Amino acid sequence: MTSPIPFLDAFDDHTPFPDPETAMAEPNGLLMAGANLKPERLMQAYRQGVFPWYSEGEPILWWSPDPRCIIWPNELKVSRSLRKTIKKNIFTISHNQAFDQVILHCSKPRPGSDGTWITNDMTDSYCELARRGHAESVEVWMEDNLVGGLYGVMVGRVFVGESMFSNCPDASKVALVALAADHRFSMIDCQLPTQHLMSMGAVNLSRKDYLIALKHLRNQ
Repeated sequence: MTSPIPFLDAFDDHTPFPDPETAMAEPNGLLMAGANLKPERLMQAYRQGVFPWYSEGEPILWWSPDPRCIIWPNELKVSRSLRKTIKKNIFTISHNQAFDQVILHCSKPRPGSDGTWITNDMTDSYCELARRGHAESVEVWMEDNLVGGLYGVMVGRVFVGESMFSNCPDASKVALVALAADHRFSMIDCQLPTQHLMSMGAVNLSRKDYLIALKHLRNQ
């Protein structure tokens, strides 16, 4: 049976990604399979509005869903209770000081789940992106303990959020507030909507509008 999407050999470093608008409607946004997670391939993907998402033992799957969940940083919603938490100064924020630790925490299975989509190969690849200055983390500390954080890929003035974690109440929200306050970024790409993100002001853009915004911001 012929695959409905292109499948690239793992050694193929040159074949470009298909047009994101040709992604499947079901499953929503599936565009391509195969290829590899080399830094150059990853950055090619993110600059085109594409990201990898798959489970251990599967081929690499590449996605560009429609709609796309994003946050405009100046429209982030911070609840009254979260503002009170921030004013207590119980957390310390750092940027890109513990990328490896953040992605390790994010890769741990969530409650009620046996697995994780952040594979060992993914971890290695994104840590290399961070070393090259293309990925960054936000860390939330309580005294000397890392209690929350997030990481993602930087594409010009777009921060493509990959994952976040929280080991105490509000820690991941505090990380998101710190990211939104970073004036380097005009758009935070959350990829897929969650109730948590929507409650903090995330909105859904059509893929077409997202790609227009990405094209405008990626070279800034």
